[in-house]
Amino acid sequence: MGYEPIHNYGIIGNMYTTALVGRNGSIDWFCFPAHDSPSVFAAVLDVNKGGHFKISPITSEVTNKQFYWPETNVLVTRFLTPEGVGEITDFMPVGMKAQDPGFQCLVRRVRVIRGNMDFSLECCPAFNYARDQHQTMISSFGAVFHSPLLSLRLSTEISLQPKGIGVKATFTLHSGETAVFVLQETTESESGVGFSLTQSQAEDLFKHTVEYWRRWLGQCTYKGRWREIVERSALVLKLLTYEPTGAIIASPTCSLPEKIGGSRNWDYRYTWIRDAAFTVYALLRLGFTDEATKFMNWISCLCQKRNPDGSLQPMYGIDGRHDLSEEILDHLEGYEGSRPVRIGNGAYSQLQMDIYGELMDSVYLFNKHVVPISYGMWNELRELINWICDNWQRKDRGLWEVRGKDQDFVYSKLMCWVAVDRGLRLADQRSFPADRQRWLVVRDKIYEEIMAKGWNSSRQAFVQYYGSDTLDASNLVMPLVFFLSPTDPQMLATIDAINQSPEQGGLVYNSLVYRYNVEKSPDGLTGNEGTFNLCTFWLVEALARAGKVDSARLDEARLMFEDMLGHANHLGLYAEETDPSGKALGNFPLALTHLSLISAACNLNRAIEKELGVRS
Repeated sequence: MGYEPIHNYGIIGNMYTTALVGRNGSIDWFCFPAHDSPSVFAAVLDVNKGGHFKISPITSEVTNKQFYWPETNVLVTRFLTPEGVGEITDFMPVGMKAQDPGFQCLVRRVRVIRGNMDFSLECCPAFNYARDQHQTMISSFGAVFHSPLLSLRLSTEISLQPKGIGVKATFTLHSGETAVFVLQETTESESGVGFSLTQSQAEDLFKHTVEYWRRWLGQCTYKGRWREIVERSALVLKLLTYEPTGAIIASPTCSLPEKIGGSRNWDYRYTWIRDAAFTVYALLRLGFTDEATKFMNWISCLCQKRNPDGSLQPMYGIDGRHDLSEEILDHLEGYEGSRPVRIGNGAYSQLQMDIYGELMDSVYLFNKHVVPISYGMWNELRELINWICDNWQRKDRGLWEVRGKDQDFVYSKLMCWVAVDRGLRLADQRSFPADRQRWLVVRDKIYEEIMAKGWNSSRQAFVQYYGSDTLDASNLVMPLVFFLSPTDPQMLATIDAINQSPEQGGLVYNSLVYRYNVEKSPDGLTGNEGTFNLCTFWLVEALARAGKVDSARLDEARLMFEDMLGHANHLGLYAEETDPSGKALGNFPLALTHLSLISAACNLNRAIEKELGVRS
């Protein structure tokens, strides 16, 4: 076995955890029982040691297809051969209660549509990131895998045989026949108890899951262009929520590299306040309010457990835990040899001043479009704003979480301005008590400092940090948060500077946007990286907004957006980055990419409609 390209995977899940399923029929990433639990299958991080659950036809001539059951997160992997056509339907039942038989299980339903097909099965778990040994017990109902921390049961009517640390099987299905495999947690006392999901029960769970997803997606209010890819992005974001707490993870994977063979490999299975706040904004744009409500409840709890100095961490565990200490797994080789493999994320202890702006912006929108916030929550928030007033001048590690030294990052200052501005707006709209005069003074001071120190007259652009001459794509957010008009001459100049090739001093390569130039802006890490998909959608949105007075910019925004849609994988999913050849890089799928796609689509569609109205 070799490594599947990152873009060859689809994702399934149940708002507790997720799994990545390759076009070859192999589940190569699965953490259980939660998003940030240790892995059971991790072939994406070590194809030999990581563990996998593969079902595939026994033939040398096969064409693989993969698609989602319409308007759901139920994934179908289809195999077309001269002898027949077969498929695997993979899903995790959703909307289940703890006592329901289908709760927290993974269902793989294999079916032959035409002809006959011989299949091979390999289920080889590697518990706790392949660090824990386990025992395998085979019986008439399937197999049980016992490890010190977790035991899983694979239930099936297909006869299984031992294979190393796992099990294997070969079986033949004829047209219309189905085989069902169910993986779920078990206890040692249950190891001798037969359990098997009948085909009828599997069909019922399938129908229940399809109905759940369609009912959920039916809340979507977006009716504009690119509706299918917008809805797919919404479905991805829903999978990245954690049902028990309302937390939203940045990505379901860890340590997928930003450059093959490089060291920029991070664990994203946690809740960044920044990413989650952006996600709430995107879901609100589409009419999904329940997820926003749950996240606000989660944030309210965190605000009551601030650091001793009154600040918040950039990220937390999905259960609200504070300690996300970073650890390197030396025994895993990494995706295509990309070491180190990291779990945990040391950035949790960084100072990142921007998070308060994203948080306050999401609260402001939630209060405006969903439910007015409580006085108790307001008291927590105004303490945060007072903390910003005391600390906004501090240097930090910034949006990109550099591992170098602290700087006066322009984006961090910008989002401090957003935090105070949204606090003022919220206080006025709700007549909340607040130190308005102080907040007004601080807000204006931040604004004038950014304009004076963040602008580089020789580059004719806002730069990465005070005193630098390096561009940073995060400054494209300025018109998106209403700091500057999208047609302000300084904003247009910044857009134009960024929208040049790296050879010309810009950040754009064939419509794909780099975060910054890593060679000119040392970030404490070695090696390069791909273009950052989030930044491409930010540029699309900035151009679309600037297109209100310049139709050429609007046309460029649309072409760039359409070009970017071509970089999605076969299922409409995006990773963190894209390399120059169009391959996916980094953790997959990434919430930031999909939420920025939603925002760009909504604003670009609106700009096009206005332009058409003017022309008509």
